[in-house]
Amino acid sequence: MGVCQKKVAVHDLEVGMFVSDLDRPWHQTPFPIQGFHIRSEDDIRALVSHCKWVSIDVAESRDSVELTRISRSPFGRRGQQKNDGREQLQLPPLSIREPVKYQASTTLKREMKTSKHLLEDAGTALERLYSAINTQETRDLRPVAAVINKMVRSVIRQPDALLWLSRIQQHDNHMYRHALNTCVWALVCGRQLGLNEGLLSHLGLGCLLSQVGKTQLPQDLLSREGQLGPEEFALYRSYVEKGMAMLEDSGLSRAVLSVVQGHRERHNGSGFPEGIRGDRIPLLAKIAGIAEFFESLIEPREGLGEPMTPARAVTLLYDMRNIEFQDELVEGFIRAIGIYPTGSLVELTDGQRGIVVSHSPERRLWPKVMVMSDSNHSPLKAAKVVDLAKYNENRSAAQVLAIRECLAHGTEGLNPAGYDVTGSESRWSVSRLISR
Repeated sequence: MGVCQKKVAVHDLEVGMFVSDLDRPWHQTPFPIQGFHIRSEDDIRALVSHCKWVSIDVAESRDSVELTRISRSPFGRRGQQKNDGREQLQLPPLSIREPVKYQASTTLKREMKTSKHLLEDAGTALERLYSAINTQETRDLRPVAAVINKMVRSVIRQPDALLWLSRIQQHDNHMYRHALNTCVWALVCGRQLGLNEGLLSHLGLGCLLSQVGKTQLPQDLLSREGQLGPEEFALYRSYVEKGMAMLEDSGLSRAVLSVVQGHRERHNGSGFPEGIRGDRIPLLAKIAGIAEFFESLIEPREGLGEPMTPARAVTLLYDMRNIEFQDELVEGFIRAIGIYPTGSLVELTDGQRGIVVSHSPERRLWPKVMVMSDSNHSPLKAAKVVDLAKYNENRSAAQVLAIRECLAHGTEGLNPAGYDVTGSESRWSVSRLISR
C-alpha cells in the first residue's frame, strides 16, 4: 500500500492519526520515535506546544485501525483492544544507577565476522543445558555463561550484528530459537538503556533460561501456543514456576532468577505467575518481558498463521505503553531497534525490495537497506546497500526515497543469504559469513 502524506495544522489533529513528520527536527522534541500514532488529547497538546504543523500518513492511520481490530495476543488470550478503558499505570521516571553510554566501536561487517558462530554456540550450549536440567543430570552453567559474555561484548561493540544474524539464522527447535532471539532483543535494549556489562550478562542469561520450564509441557501444547483454550492456557502458564523449580540450587544470581520468574509479568498486573505490577516487577524482568513479547509477535511459527511485520509489532508495542509495559522501557526498546528493525523485509517507494541492515537513531524512518530486487520485483544479481538517510540528504520531498511498507516474512525472492552485499567501501558475502 502506498503512503499518502498530508500536511495539517496541529490544531486540526485528531486521535488516531499517524504523525510521520514535523516542522522541526525530531531530536528537538520529546517524541521518542520518528512517526507515531496520536493516542490521546495529551499527545495533541504536546504537538501543539512544539509544532505549528505536521505531516500525517493516511495509509498508516488506516493500517493502525485495522491492526487494532484484528490483532490478538500471541498466546490465545483476549484480543488486543483499543486502549480506551484499559487501565494505565504511571510510574516515576526510570532511574538507572550510573548508566553507561555506549558507542559502536566496530563496523557491522567486522563484527559479523567476529561473532558469526556466537548464536550457533549459544544454541548448542543451551540445548545441552536444557537436556541436563530436564534429566536431572549435573548442570554445568559455565558454557552458557561464557557464550552470554561473548554476546554481551558483541552487542556493546556493534548492536546490529547479532540482530542481523538472529533474524536470518535457522534453528530446528522453536524453543531455543525463541530464547536466543529474545536474548538478543533484550541485550540491544539494555545497551540502549545504559546497563553495565554485568547487568547485561545477568539479563542475557536470564532470557536464555526463561523458557526452560517449557521442557516439562506436552509438545502438542507448545505447538499450538496461539490457539489454546482456557484450561490449556492455565497449564501453559505453569512453565514459569516449573522453570524456577528446575533451577533451584543452581547457584544462579538473584538477578538472573528474577528474569526467569518475572518475564511474563505485566505492568498493569495482567501477567503471570503472580500478577504483580508496576515497580514490583524487577527492571531486568521488565526488559525481558518486552523482548519476549516482541519476538512472539514477529517469529514465524508453522501452523500458527503469518507473523506480524516488525513495523506493525513496533506500533502495537508503542500503543501498550503504561498498560502492559512501562512507557520509558517501551520507548527505550524502540530507540534501540528502530521503527524498521534490522532484518525487516521492506519495499521502498520506488518499488525496490530488500532487507533492513541497520538503522540510524537520528533518522529512524530512513535505515540502511540491502536492496535485493528492482522496482519490478525482479531479483538482482548482486545486492546493494542503500543508506536512506545519506541518500535523502539535500533532496526535495518529491525526490526522497523511503520505506513504503514492511513485507511479510518469507516474501518470495528476498533471501539475504543468497546475495553478496556491495557497500560504499567494500564487498562482502552474507552467505559466506553465516556458513563458515
